Amino acid sequence: MSAAERSIKVGGAAKAATPIIDRILNFLSSVRFGVVLLCVLVGLSMIGMLVIQQNVDGFDAYYASRTPAEKIIYGALGLFDIYHSWYFNFLLLVLSLNIILASIDRFPSAWSYISSPKTSATRDFLLEQKYHQSLHTATSNTDDVIASVRDAFASNRLKPTVSQKEVISYEVDENGKKNFDRTIRSTDFFVFAERGRLNRLGAYIVHVALLTLFLGHFVALQTGFDADVQMVPGNGTDKIQKIIYDLDKKEKFDVQLPFTMTCTDIQQSLIDPGGAIDVTNTLDWRTQLRIDDPEYGTTVADISLNRPFSYRGYRFFQAQTIPVGNARTIKLQLTPQSGGEPTMLDIPRLGSATLADGTLVEYDAFLPDFSFNAEGKPDTRSGEYNNPVAVLNVTPPGGQRTRVFAFGTAMGDNIPVGAPKLGYKWRLSGFEKSPLAHVLSIKYDPYSGAFIAWYFGGFGLIAALIFVFFLSHRRVWALIRPSANGGTDVVLGGNTNRNPAGFETRFEKLAADVRTKLNAADPQEN
Repeated sequence: MSAAERSIKVGGAAKAATPIIDRILNFLSSVRFGVVLLCVLVGLSMIGMLVIQQNVDGFDAYYASRTPAEKIIYGALGLFDIYHSWYFNFLLLVLSLNIILASIDRFPSAWSYISSPKTSATRDFLLEQKYHQSLHTATSNTDDVIASVRDAFASNRLKPTVSQKEVISYEVDENGKKNFDRTIRSTDFFVFAERGRLNRLGAYIVHVALLTLFLGHFVALQTGFDADVQMVPGNGTDKIQKIIYDLDKKEKFDVQLPFTMTCTDIQQSLIDPGGAIDVTNTLDWRTQLRIDDPEYGTTVADISLNRPFSYRGYRFFQAQTIPVGNARTIKLQLTPQSGGEPTMLDIPRLGSATLADGTLVEYDAFLPDFSFNAEGKPDTRSGEYNNPVAVLNVTPPGGQRTRVFAFGTAMGDNIPVGAPKLGYKWRLSGFEKSPLAHVLSIKYDPYSGAFIAWYFGGFGLIAALIFVFFLSHRRVWALIRPSANGGTDVVLGGNTNRNPAGFETRFEKLAADVRTKLNAADPQEN
């Protein structure tokens, strides 16, 4: 017996068995299955929010606080890195397949609203709509009725189209039997208008945005990596440190860059300029880099807390600071040892100034809490601004370079490190607080997967959802038919796929305008 001949009996009637491949495809493309998958992914994402992930700051302390059993179970289930787990990505793949199959199944019917709008409708169809009215006007001139209905549609911001259809009916005898030899030909006229028909494609725009989001996430995951680099003003590097996470272990490997980065400036905007340089007293961090690229030349990058910088697939973010006090600029007061008015100098970090006599003063270093180390050399006791000192290199005309210490607090002349040098008493009169260095976080994404995911997928999804839920496809028909008792009958009907309450108000207004223009009687009972 062939496959075509096999059948099963259902309620006494033969029904062909559905091939197993079709049943699998129907299951994979079902909306219910897609909703279940989406709910599971949302649940896993919530777990990822509640369980600190291994690539998040503070994970080492969180992991240490877990019990041995929790470490084993969470680690085996991949809960510490759930967004990179095999099952999370597998579910994303199956959900993507569900979206594609569901779109293929349902798109033709949605596209029919765009390509072949229903411009005519039977009386029964219109009366079955939730919003409908039947009107009668004494006007027997069909053209005048059509013109009035069109005007009413236009006044309600609807662009009407007029069509007609020949209707063939048959005489019916007293027993209700049709006499096919006696036909009655008549013509029905239709006025049709719609708004927002593209909303029928809104679900598929959402599908495209979701697939773009998933694809961008997958591409970024497979081709990119995380890294960081420490930026100290004046220092340059052509390497970054790639980060590999293994639960509470974080390993770093040098990665060669195709360009060289040199830090030219770092700045920390403080809420209270006299306060500490910690997070609670900070408005913004700023790092300025000079990128020297053999292929593309020199580029200046300015990276702030809310303004990352992208270059050749590398995206730079502010991550943290090295909270050792330093100074971005210093103000010096130079009092001549022989007497006279003091000289004031403003010098930026890595900068210099020249006195009137040609003496060159260079900003060399900054010690926030001056002290002497075990070897008797100048050092800093801590990162706090307890005893700030600016270290200078001073070169008089024709003389030798001399190291000079400018203290922020009063220092006796009998203390060698603070004694006058090169004819001046040196004093640090002010400075702009800044950390020793910034640490930049780098995400390498050569194919812009993350950019595609967040900008095209994420923002596209938001726009698509707004388009789907805040707009609607509204359709209105008017069936115009000469009445057997004289005059003209008009049947109005309409429907919408969103916001029925708002559509009801619009439909009532449209019907009232039609009734006014036709000078028609009140709506008739169906």
